[in-house]
Amino acid sequence: EHLPVISCAASYENYVSGVTAYSAHLLNKCALVKFNVTTPSNAAICITGMKNKVTLDFANNTLTPSKDGEGVIMLPAGSGENVEKWAILLPQEALEEGEEGSVYSEDGVYTGTRPEISIIVENGYLAQGISIEVSNIVASDIPIGAINGLFTINANGDQVYFSKGNLQYIGSTAIPYWKFADNQWDYFGDNEQCSIFQNVDRDLFGWGTSGYNHGSIFFQPWCTSQDNSGYYAYGLSSYNLYDQTGQADWGYNAIINGGNYENNGWRTLTSDEWYYVFHNRITESDIRYAKAKVNNVNGVILLPDNWSQDTYYLNNVNSRTASYKSNIISVSYWGILESTGAVFLPSSGIRVGASLIDVGSYGAYWSSVCVNTNLVYCLDYSNSSGFYGGGYDRSAGLSVRLVKTYQNNKKK
Repeated sequence: EHLPVISCAASYENYVSGVTAYSAHLLNKCALVKFNVTTPSNAAICITGMKNKVTLDFANNTLTPSKDGEGVIMLPAGSGENVEKWAILLPQEALEEGEEGSVYSEDGVYTGTRPEISIIVENGYLAQGISIEVSNIVASDIPIGAINGLFTINANGDQVYFSKGNLQYIGSTAIPYWKFADNQWDYFGDNEQCSIFQNVDRDLFGWGTSGYNHGSIFFQPWCTSQDNSGYYAYGLSSYNLYDQTGQADWGYNAIINGGNYENNGWRTLTSDEWYYVFHNRITESDIRYAKAKVNNVNGVILLPDNWSQDTYYLNNVNSRTASYKSNIISVSYWGILESTGAVFLPSSGIRVGASLIDVGSYGAYWSSVCVNTNLVYCLDYSNSSGFYGGGYDRSAGLSVRLVKTYQNNKKK
């Protein structure tokens, strides 16, 4: 029960004769602690602001802890009262009380502060834990299946939430269903979805293939014909997905992890809205997007209107010509960005007839607006270009990322 604290740290800096101070990340200077959660919560709780870096001064034999970005401890989600949770804490100088939001849930439902953290001396431990209180932010304000980030989509100031992942059609089950991908970087990328068989899982869809029989020939999610005239919303080449009943939009469907009932507000962005999100939004940080590799998956990060650049430093922001390698982000660091509302659009390629093309290197997302008898506006990008919102063949299989309109009626 007396867990040791090892007072050493590894440095990646080369030794230079005459230099007496080096910086190093704390890799094995830690203590194991137990948290007793007394209020039920289904959300993961993060404690941020921990010191995760140390400067070693050999001349004076001192260690100076500091922060490099955000030190984070995430406690896993649990249920029921008095749930014991274990975490590793870095020993440190006493920290002042955390600011509002220094304790928060991954989905943004809970927020709070942490008290001052006592010093853990060398080879010591804390006999008593610290109490952390969090409050509910009104969970109903965040739609089920949405990421907790708001994005302005037009000059009127209307905002939307993005879904937690790309849309998927799970056809391999006895009762097929629609769902959002479990992770934002997930995509199938296999040739099975190029087949005409119905019992295949898919995430690349011909335009307007919501499954609603609206007068077109090819309206089912498994349709792969290259006849553009078969993908007319409601049977007319001039109609958009939101015309008539709106059922040609994939978002009209019941989505199992997005509320699971029809016509509950999910929809596809228009071409103008896609363009505004990438090019015209005014954000607090002046950062709208950045290309990146997240969990080794190429794609684009969209930052919400209120995102702070202090959360995570991003290179080559708002750049069409930047490469995916501009920002290489691990799963753990992505958790920090996602918790603040960041959206990731993976480069999942496209389907042309019975072939997948540029999987992992090219991203293309449908809009709800058609161009002409053959083309529909889309968002597309590659490693060195993109975000022009040009047109693509109606019959091609592109990704779908749905949004839900923010209702400005939050409780105070």
